[in-house]
Amino acid sequence: MFDSAPSSPSSPSSPPSPSSPSFLAALRARRLVAIVRGSDPDASFRTVMTLVESGVPLVEVSLSGADAPGVLRRARAELGADAWLGAGTVLTADDAHRAADAGANLIVTPGLGAGVDEAVRLGLPVLGGVLTPTDVIAARTAAVTALKIFPASAMGGPTYLKALRAPFPDVPFVPVGGVDAVAAEAYLELGAVAVGVGSPLIGDAADGGDLDGLRARAAEFVRVTEEAATR
Repeated sequence: MFDSAPSSPSSPSSPPSPSSPSFLAALRARRLVAIVRGSDPDASFRTVMTLVESGVPLVEVSLSGADAPGVLRRARAELGADAWLGAGTVLTADDAHRAADAGANLIVTPGLGAGVDEAVRLGLPVLGGVLTPTDVIAARTAAVTALKIFPASAMGGPTYLKALRAPFPDVPFVPVGGVDAVAAEAYLELGAVAVGVGSPLIGDAADGGDLDGLRARAAEFVRVTEEAATR
């Protein structure tokens, strides 16, 4: 199941989910998910805001970063209910609830498991981690919205995506791990619905570093994704 729009989670404390466009539609339109994992909560919040202001509206805040729930709450309050704010590194059912309570309306996982199952139960779209054909089949059964190939670079990068798409040509794959601008272009040309990008885009911004550098890198990735959309 790869075409469902997000619905409102059953928990009353969960954030409202955007009704239009759906996450998958937004993913196909933007083709880029930024991954923020910082050691400084204030810097992480500034990074999220800078990304959105720079034309990167799909942002994941990893729960492995410092005070990630606090970062999500601040970003949600600033950006409003319609922004796509993902919580990453969701491993357990409790993680999924913490993410929803903090304002996340997207769950991102490194693999399949309890975090995916609970997010689906809550009605949240899921970008779920897969690596093998067996994982892809399991993700389809679990009603994952889009599939994050992770770690993509360790498996051969774009050539692995090409091989994996052969038996699954209609699956929305999002390669993550070691994706720089050159790799992003290659993945998108080979049929990835989008790419997920961490340090090659974020740099040291989420640790209190250079926001001007972040803006420049964001502009480069936006250029790559926009050019890919015209092909």
